[in-house]
This record gives sequence, C-alpha cells and structure tokens, in this order.
Amino acid sequence: MGGTRAVGLLALGSFAVGTDAYAMAGLLPAIGADLHVSVSLAGQTVTAFTLCYALAAPLFSAVLARWGTRTLLVTALVVFAVANAGSALAGSYAELLAARALSGAGAGLFTPAAATAAVALVPPERRGRALGLVLGGMSAGTVLGVPLGLLVAAGSGWRAALWLITGLGLVALLGVATALPAVEGAAAPSLRARLGALARPRVAVVVAVTFTQTVASLGLYTYLEPVLHRAAGVGSAVPYLWAWGIGGVCGSLLAGTLVDRTGRPALLAVTLLGTLGGALALLPWTGSVPGLVLLPLILWGAAGWAFVVPQQHRLLAQDTTGSAAGAAAVGLNSSATYLGGAAGSALGGLALAHGLDARWLPLPAAGVALAGVLLHLTVARAVARRAPLPADAVTPGAGHATDHRITDHANGGGAADATAAEPLERNAP
Repeated sequence: MGGTRAVGLLALGSFAVGTDAYAMAGLLPAIGADLHVSVSLAGQTVTAFTLCYALAAPLFSAVLARWGTRTLLVTALVVFAVANAGSALAGSYAELLAARALSGAGAGLFTPAAATAAVALVPPERRGRALGLVLGGMSAGTVLGVPLGLLVAAGSGWRAALWLITGLGLVALLGVATALPAVEGAAAPSLRARLGALARPRVAVVVAVTFTQTVASLGLYTYLEPVLHRAAGVGSAVPYLWAWGIGGVCGSLLAGTLVDRTGRPALLAVTLLGTLGGALALLPWTGSVPGLVLLPLILWGAAGWAFVVPQQHRLLAQDTTGSAAGAAAVGLNSSATYLGGAAGSALGGLALAHGLDARWLPLPAAGVALAGVLLHLTVARAVARRAPLPADAVTPGAGHATDHRITDHANGGGAADATAAEPLERNAP
C-alpha cells in the first residue's frame, strides 16, 4: 500500500477519535436523564475521557514500547472500540464513567502513534502534509462526525450515537490491521524516553506552549454554547459548531502544506497562536452585526487545529538519529493537549461559577493564548541561545531531513530565531 493510502487509514482512525472526543458534550443532557444524574455529573464522563487520554496513555505506551507502532495502533483501536461498545451498553453511571476512561486511554494511545507512523510512511518532503491529513481526520470528526452522532442520538437515543462511534472504530481497526504496512523505526517510546524528552529544554518549551494553546482553545470550546448565547444571541449552537469545525479542517490541511513549503514551523506556530488570541478577543464584540460571529469562529477553528501540525513537526524534527525521541516528544505533546483542555474547562467553569458573564469568557482565554506567544518568543529564544546548533548538524546533500533539523534549531526561539536561520533554510534543497 502506498504511503498516502496508509496515511488515509490513520486519518480514518483519527476521525473516529475526534467524533468520540467532541460528540459527548452534546449527549450529556440525554445521558443525565437516562442514568438519573445531573448534567454536571454526566459531564465528568468527559473529564474521565480527557484525563485518561492525557495521563494513562503514556503509561500504557511505555508498557507496549517493544511491540512496534503497527501493533500499538491495532491495540489502541481495539481498546477504543471495546470501550465505546461498553459505553453504549452501560447500565449505570459508574459503568459509563469507567468505559469513558478506557476509551480515552485508547484514543490517547492511537493519536501520537498515528502521527509518528504518518511521518515514517512518507518521504521527508511530504511529512507536513501527512501530519495535516491525520490531524484533518480528527478535526473532520467535529464537522461530520459530531453532527451525525447528534442526529442519530436525536432519533434513536444517545446509546445509538456511541454505537456509531464504535462502528467507525471497527472500520479503522480493520483497515489498519489488514492493510497498514510495517512502520520501520517508529516503535512506541518507553516511559523513560518520554521523561527524558521532557527534560530537554526545547521539547519542554514546545509542550508548554501547546498547553497554553489548548487551555485557551479547547477549554473555551466546552462553554461555546453559553458564550454564543450571551455574545450574539445565538439559540442553537450547532451551525456555529459546524463553522468552527470547517475552519479546523481547512486549517489542519493547509498547515501541512505551509510547513512543507516554508520549512519554518516555529514561525507558523507563533503566527497561528497570535491569530487564535485575536479571534478569541474579537468574539464578545460580534453580536451587533448578524452573522459576524462566524468570522472569529472560523479563524479560531482554523488556527486552533492548524497549530498542532507545526508543533508536532517541530518535535519530530528534534530527533536526528531515529524516531524514538521524536515519538516520545509527540506523546508528551498529545498529553499536554488534553491536560490543557481539562485545565481550561475547569478554569472556565470556575470563572462562570463566580459570576463572570459568559460573554466575556473569551477574553481570559485570549489572554492565555497571548501568554503562550510571549512564552514562545522569550523563554524559547533563551533556550535556543543556551543550546547552539552543533557544528555537524548541517550535512551537505542531506536534503529535506537536514532542512527540518535546521528549522527546528530555529523553532525554539520563535520568529526571531527562525529569521536568524533563514539563510540556511533558503539554501536547503
């Protein structure tokens, strides 16, 4: 199977994961009524998914580190499908909570392994596009999968929506198990490798910036419906969620092409983070003009989803000897993504509970995003100065692999460092 088709299978798995991660928020009222719990308590099933995605998955990946990437992907999809079937069959709140936690672990195993495999399956000059396709599959889940799941739930109940997600997971499992080629040099990293990656200043900075981005973006997404109601008088948020998701798909796919063509993922990441902050800051002021709220929503979705592509590209480019260090760093970044989402949701709920009008909730979220820009431009720049590029890092004739390493030397310091490395990048093949 060609690399592009193989990456397409991974994108299908990401589509299932994205649908599962984002559809549950729309099912909470029905789940609460069926299981006789409050909506806020039902919402803890989302927290269970998110936290297990972030925390349990790295531990399980460490245990399975010697199995290889394809085996890990198959295992992850088996866990994901079984857990969603268990969610659909849950007869009590405790059973559903446990099943959602297991589903989050399966999703967390799959996503970083899929990104690592996508890069390993294509030539170096197509890595950005491959990452964009895998991330585009996940964002497509918010555009197509979430509305489809909610439509099924409206007609047949919330359990039917979870059976739909189970079916998507099984289709992805069948494709990966039977048609995905062996992924050379991309075994799951051990726990020691993950902790070692976190100890590297450049990796730590990239992961920290990702955390700030998801606190702002995914945290605010949890409360998008009340924000839209207060800021723009919106009744049903579903069409606006579609606009957000469409922006996300476009951003994910376009980001990969931009990374490949410019070779400057650090500059792209800081630009996207600034765009996200600006879009969030604009949201409270859009209510006076009908339809104007769609503009910041589309920008938010595009910048938020696109941001993941250059960040993962930067982390994978850190490894000049194989895929182990890059895979460990991507796993950390994936965990930071969902930890940030959980922290953002908690902080947003706390702010609303203490009387903050939902209309103004995007403003502190925008502040967190802009704080990530400052972190990127200051702390990361200092790290780059303390860790100069080794003399042997540039090898004549190394092609795009060398280009990626040169770019990542600049990535630690954001726009300023990317500019400093520009003569080297410009001369790369």
